[in-house]
Amino acid sequence: MSEMTDAIMDAAEKRIRQGGYSGFSFREIAADVGVKSASVHYHFPTKEKLAAAVARRYTDRFIEAVDRRLETGEGVVQAWRRVFHDAFTRDGQMCLCGALGATSSDLSDEVRHEVKRFFRLGIDRLRKAGLGAAEAVQVLATLEGAMLTATVLEDPSLFDSGTASLAGAEIQSRIEADA
Repeated sequence: MSEMTDAIMDAAEKRIRQGGYSGFSFREIAADVGVKSASVHYHFPTKEKLAAAVARRYTDRFIEAVDRRLETGEGVVQAWRRVFHDAFTRDGQMCLCGALGATSSDLSDEVRHEVKRFFRLGIDRLRKAGLGAAEAVQVLATLEGAMLTATVLEDPSLFDSGTASLAGAEIQSRIEADA
């Protein structure tokens, strides 16, 4: 990707995480990047293409961050919790796919596909690490819900208190007992 493509995607990601899919326009992205709207259209012909590319990149980066934590020996639930926590405390914004997912019925198929990919990968990876289907969904739902609550109420401490049950050893100990 070119520097311009990255800059456009960075600006779009920030706006989507703040205001969802309808929270950005090509004109705003162009102003954020310091180019004309036609330049944004050159790189991404439609809003759907841009949002899908941003969601794909976000998912890939998120999974890479979880994998890096797992490589250090961190437990899978704690790795996911830490990556969500780091994303929230760094930016104070919603998970991009959580923000898009809240209005998934309004998204194009292309964007919806990328949002589903984030959630499916999360559940699949948690399950492959030993969690049951219900536990994997519970972990992901708890993380997304805590991030939403902390964002809406503008209180970062709510993420930690909302995910405190994940910090405990109950889910992790079940994984380790099965290993």
